Amino acid sequence: MENYYLAIDIGASSGRHILGHVRDGQIILEEIYRFENKQIWRDGHDCWDLEHLWNSILAGMKKCTQEGKIPYSIGIDTWAVDFVLLDKNGRLTGNAVAYRDKRTDGMDEIVECKISAHDLYTRTGIQKQSFNTIYQIMALKREHPQQLDSAESLLMIPDYLHYLLTGVKMQEYTNATSTGMVNVHTNQWDHELIRMLGFPEKLFGPLSMPGTTVGELLPEIRDEVGFHSKVVLPATHDTGSAFLAVPAQNEASIYLSSGTWSLIGVENKAPVTTESSRKQNFTNEGGAWLRYRYLKNIMGLWMIQSVRRELSGEVYVAGRESRHASGRHWGFAELSSEAAGAQAFTSVVDVNDQRFLAPQSMIDTIKEYCRESGQEVPETVGQIMQCIYLSLAKSYQEAIQSLSGLTGKKYACIHIVGGGCQDQYLNEMTARASGLPVYAGPVEGTAIGNQAVQMIAAGEFVSLSEAREAIRKSFDIKEVQ
Repeated sequence: MENYYLAIDIGASSGRHILGHVRDGQIILEEIYRFENKQIWRDGHDCWDLEHLWNSILAGMKKCTQEGKIPYSIGIDTWAVDFVLLDKNGRLTGNAVAYRDKRTDGMDEIVECKISAHDLYTRTGIQKQSFNTIYQIMALKREHPQQLDSAESLLMIPDYLHYLLTGVKMQEYTNATSTGMVNVHTNQWDHELIRMLGFPEKLFGPLSMPGTTVGELLPEIRDEVGFHSKVVLPATHDTGSAFLAVPAQNEASIYLSSGTWSLIGVENKAPVTTESSRKQNFTNEGGAWLRYRYLKNIMGLWMIQSVRRELSGEVYVAGRESRHASGRHWGFAELSSEAAGAQAFTSVVDVNDQRFLAPQSMIDTIKEYCRESGQEVPETVGQIMQCIYLSLAKSYQEAIQSLSGLTGKKYACIHIVGGGCQDQYLNEMTARASGLPVYAGPVEGTAIGNQAVQMIAAGEFVSLSEAREAIRKSFDIKEVQ
């Protein structure tokens, strides 16, 4: 009898329940349920709608029952850096504030009064991003210290969702490393750093590795969804799961997880914490089986998603999404086609400029950047899109060059996984800019990586290399020269 493994993969804009099983050495996927992830404006901050997320998780699990496909195990992955605090009764002490919220403005300067950027990077190996958890907690300490004082537990978003399913509080390693508070050399919370910052040490307990069983579904959850199952930790940081699904066959491969964010890098056996690495803002995120995901964070498809929403009349304003009919819905394929028709346009922007993180108008912000930098200002949809595509390809090229310099290695190809691997035009531009062949796929890389850990824990595969071999055989990988 074949076992089903349920990956609940939740990104910044949507989530999906994907069942997987192994047949004749191949992994077979089936999407069971898909739902929107949204942010809400609450108490002056941009927050995640956790009630909506939880109800969506349960709805997808019920769909498994309706389909008669009961998962042997379940694992949830999400984006990184965001967290909740729980009191002694397991209740939330505040909101799940989203990383794009402005509360972290200036928090890096406050942290750097306690520890220099150099020393922080040497300890944690994590790149400086304004939204890192370390800055979020410092912001909370200044705005709502009572929430920290009353908290007994800190759980990253997927840890919290696992807790709701099982009643077990467990802090998973790969997502914890994104906080900027895990020591890159010991792979545990850096309690000396935590004391230095004045954060409550009781919030930071033992870290658990992917493949660990969290627990069984609570009786009330079993009754509601209609089945019994256990929860197994995947790499709960979605990039950690996505990297596991890369069907690379040698160490000369570059990995690119392409979604709302573009994460481009390699797997290393040891962290790189040199000053040169820090200045170029590379990060050493923890991976399953203590691999280090050495990568560069690039704004990614967020800019394209934002332009699409804006053109379609869905305007994101100060943490609130308001919709009004524009008379036309723009699809991603159509936007890509518009860009291809404007190849003569050559203006580029720095996609990692902070102004692109959460602007009221992405289109106006792109125009403003080009105007300020003395470049031709894009006016048509095609020019705006071509500017974004050119800028992304250029940022990938620069990241690869930096990567080679920092590691002293020459790379032979790029493997792109995630939803962005379906963008043929961007794949072609990436191949041209880098001068390397691009292998695109699998599309559902994050869910596959999530399931790979569950499958290895269940004995379907004996190792990650065997799981990756099955991934190569199971999914369409397109080569782009």
